[in-house]
Amino acid sequence: MERNNSKVKFAGNQVTLIGKEPKIGDSAPEFTVLGNDLKPVKLTDFDGKIKVIAIYPSIDTSVCAAQNRRFNQEADKLDNVVVLSISCDLPFAQKRFCAAEGLNNIVTLSDHKDVDFGTKYGFLMEEFRLLARGTVIIGKDNKVKYVEYVPEVTEEPDYDKALEVVKELI
Repeated sequence: MERNNSKVKFAGNQVTLIGKEPKIGDSAPEFTVLGNDLKPVKLTDFDGKIKVIAIYPSIDTSVCAAQNRRFNQEADKLDNVVVLSISCDLPFAQKRFCAAEGLNNIVTLSDHKDVDFGTKYGFLMEEFRLLARGTVIIGKDNKVKYVEYVPEVTEEPDYDKALEVVKELI
């Protein structure tokens, strides 16, 4: 398994990312995560749509909460786009957060069981068994169109750049 310890910091400290970084133009690797109902969810379940994958460490932090709120707000304005919000949080925590916040435009998914997404997309932080923060955009053709690993996990992603890519794909 590939390891990268030069791309991301967490609270100022370098972390090791496990997995292969997807490249723009690559076919998006299939992955399986858990939905809020504890049933498996695959990337191919969203074929035919533009997929914005919003990746974050834990819903119980202010930056992760802000990221989910922002992508939920933006998702409401986009046609034929699905926002998949992925972390290693338990599905119960994700569901609780979305219910409390009234977030119903994103699909929260949990990578806690097998970290299949994290390792296939190179977002798994070895030191914490949590996902690093970032955004991956996959076109209707299931090709990777955009990849952002936020250099400092405690900061928010570049929403404007991600949304610019999405709008070009619509």
